[in-house]
Amino acid sequence: MGQKWGRQDESETESESENTSEDLTCPECGGNVVVDDEHGETVCADCGLVVTEDSVDRGPEWRAFDAAEKDQKSRVGAPTTNTMHDKGLSTNIDWRDRDAYGNSLSSNQRQKMQRLRKWNERFRTRDSKERNLKQALGEIDRMASALGLPENVRETASVIYRRALDDDLLPGRSIEGVATSCVYAAARMAGVPRSLDEISEVSRVEKSEVARTYRYIARELSLEVKPADPEQYVPRFGSELGLSDESKMRARQLLKNAKEKGVHSGKSPVGLAAAAVYAAALLTNEKTTQAAVSDVADISEVTIRNRYHELLEAEESLGLA
Repeated sequence: MGQKWGRQDESETESESENTSEDLTCPECGGNVVVDDEHGETVCADCGLVVTEDSVDRGPEWRAFDAAEKDQKSRVGAPTTNTMHDKGLSTNIDWRDRDAYGNSLSSNQRQKMQRLRKWNERFRTRDSKERNLKQALGEIDRMASALGLPENVRETASVIYRRALDDDLLPGRSIEGVATSCVYAAARMAGVPRSLDEISEVSRVEKSEVARTYRYIARELSLEVKPADPEQYVPRFGSELGLSDESKMRARQLLKNAKEKGVHSGKSPVGLAAAAVYAAALLTNEKTTQAAVSDVADISEVTIRNRYHELLEAEESLGLA
């Protein structure tokens, strides 16, 4: 609505300037006067006389090259967001009983504010769908914060949940389970994947339910989720282990060699990434242990050892070792 008002104001300003130019006539020859916005002047179209100069530019100080960029840069209110059930177009009343100067309110004012809070909350969630959405989006924000996911992942997860709610996919499934599967799918789609074990640690549902609900949501909504790339886990694992950039690059090279030999097929991306990080640390003479890598990647040491040998064998077969 704010953007609509912004466009309306701009159109009114343009119409006012047009009307002003139409009313003016050249004082020298009586010819037509035109407004040159680029130079901030009002000029006679017939004789070239500058009637007024240094006019105020009432337009924005930014430039936009398409409608989407213009709407994005328009400053007519807070931006809408899918991470809130009402998209951020509601009123929030602070829980602290203080005025704008920080002074405590009187007892009558406190009672009044309490009633306003109650009715504001009732109006914000008027039906079961909005209450469902409010709870789910709160869960998505909580889990995304615990996993350190960026804002675009939260937005994507919120959009996926809204689609699932609109398509009536929630009956028979818990709100927490669907919200968790949306976070898992959004993280993979954004190229910052988290393993099911990491997701289930911050979720309130079991790992098996998350996996089952994710498969159902992805199938019903036709989500285009590519298989997780092991290389996407390397920067995070390497940073948590304190490894150098050289070691991370070596780990990526090991994984690329494994893809060429087809070693990655049917293997867990997390296990391959953990083994590549461990192997790269040894090859670059950096100190780390299988136990440390296991803790960071949340994968067993047996899996790391098995994938470690497979990665080195793949590199030896290519003649790069």
